[in-house]
Amino acid sequence: MLMRTDPFRELDRFAQQALGTRMRPAVMPMDAYRENDHFVVHFDLPGVDTSSIDLTVEKNVLTVSAERQWQANDSQEVVASERPQGRFSRQLFLGEGLDTERVEATYDNGVLSVTVPVAEKAKPRKVQISAGNGKARAIDANANEN
Repeated sequence: MLMRTDPFRELDRFAQQALGTRMRPAVMPMDAYRENDHFVVHFDLPGVDTSSIDLTVEKNVLTVSAERQWQANDSQEVVASERPQGRFSRQLFLGEGLDTERVEATYDNGVLSVTVPVAEKAKPRKVQISAGNGKARAIDANANEN
């Protein structure tokens, strides 16, 4: 098998091991948008087993944590290992106008989709205007001065 060599690859790998950069929590890419009366967030979690995903909401902080474990066995010789492994998490600070009691989540094809509804109190609403009796009255600005 013909392989291209990179003289700096081993030096880079050594630096990563020495500095511990491979042990840092992996980034969890996401997209977020508002659709009608709810917010949707998609987190990329390819290769993560559903049982290792934790989703919590405490006050207005949504936390997603997951773990991707190495799948190799003793009979395999690793040639390349570039996908992040280990435990990683991400936190989102939710606004006051969101209903954190009704958060829903689904996991499909390596994407965790979280839906957070807008709270009823934060939704636009029409305010009823009551009609007055039609009589104007003067306001005396000096009436309360003593």
